[in-house]
Amino acid sequence: MAFDKTEVEKVAQLARLHISDIEKDEVTGRIKDILALIDEMQSVDTDAVAPLAHPLDMTQRLREDDVTESNRRDELQQLAPEVEAGLYLVPKVIE
Repeated sequence: MAFDKTEVEKVAQLARLHISDIEKDEVTGRIKDILALIDEMQSVDTDAVAPLAHPLDMTQRLREDDVTESNRRDELQQLAPEVEAGLYLVPKVIE
């Protein structure tokens, strides 16, 4: 893809950015370098490489799913102004 100064000017206009001529040249050069790097990366033969979900081949250690706290629902619901069938009742906020 040919990328030149006019493309930078178009993008700057669309983004409502003021860019000086020196900055246009600098941005054009940087974008050309990025596009050249992308072309170089795309030219690498990756047919023999299997896709990875994660770069590290590790398994996560899992802990036992043990209950560490007791059920305090009844104790805490005694503090609530209104409770019904184990649920907190709150005032209606949307009419």
